[in-house]
Amino acid sequence: MTPQLCCVCHEKSATRTLGGRPYCDDDYAHATRENRGFVRSGLINLSLLVVFTLVVSALGAAMPLDLNQGQLLVVGLVLALVPALLWLGFFYQQDRLEPEPHHFVAGVFLLALLVADVVGRRLLNDFFQTREWLSLDSTSALIGYVLVVGFTLEAIKYAVVRFTVYPTREFDERMDGIVYGTAAGLGVATMLNVNFILDSGGAAISSGIIYIVVTALAQGAFGGVVGYFLGEAKFVSEPFWWMPLGVTVAAVLNGLFSYFLAEVNQAGITVSPWRGLLFALLVAAITFAALLYLIRRAIAQTLKTSAANTGTAPQGD
Repeated sequence: MTPQLCCVCHEKSATRTLGGRPYCDDDYAHATRENRGFVRSGLINLSLLVVFTLVVSALGAAMPLDLNQGQLLVVGLVLALVPALLWLGFFYQQDRLEPEPHHFVAGVFLLALLVADVVGRRLLNDFFQTREWLSLDSTSALIGYVLVVGFTLEAIKYAVVRFTVYPTREFDERMDGIVYGTAAGLGVATMLNVNFILDSGGAAISSGIIYIVVTALAQGAFGGVVGYFLGEAKFVSEPFWWMPLGVTVAAVLNGLFSYFLAEVNQAGITVSPWRGLLFALLVAAITFAALLYLIRRAIAQTLKTSAANTGTAPQGD
């Protein structure tokens, strides 16, 4: 009888099973390992994004630059890229300490940016024509943000990860789903931010930087949700409705966030985008904390089941 091959590397003979799928010892260890570098990089990034926003906003208010529209446009485009570059930089730092997910992160980011621009933006602006009806009233806004904007953006994040890095050897642990999903989300966010700058002719630095950071936080976090579902689907035989559920959850969260963001900014006597930034930070922190908890629980359950089957004591990292 021909030995069964590992479902990840397709080279070594399988010695273990996880969710009904065969694994060699090395890939089983990867699939059941916590990637603590992501927690560290995530916390540092949230802090840096806050500092970045405060510094740029303060400089813009204290030392207003006498820039023409073209110069302001260039500055705005550069600032639109900074949040994504901060995240990607720490992913690479994480790679240096823990050898995956490697350079595919940048490819996922760039492809998501392109697909969101070529396909997503045209679907939203030309086909669905969201600009003409999305803000008519609260009902149309809620439905539009969830069913149109949310599903369009989350479907793009899913498709980019699923049909590129997902089947490859680089996607070899559950946490990689969150990493790649977040990278796809940052690509979508960068597209949104660049077009925000272009449409506004170079947004004012103080107010524009808050919009840029809020968009990066939200789209990255909801991309992480899609990535979590992809990670579980990769390593455990989930039912057919698992990924549609994952995209739906992310789309609903995305739509609700966009809907309530406007309400948060306009709460009180004056309109303040800083409340929106705090709201985005809270949503991103809660989202990633929930995803990490779910992954750790799944890994612990896997190790417990494996130990029960082999008669050994469960072990962590």
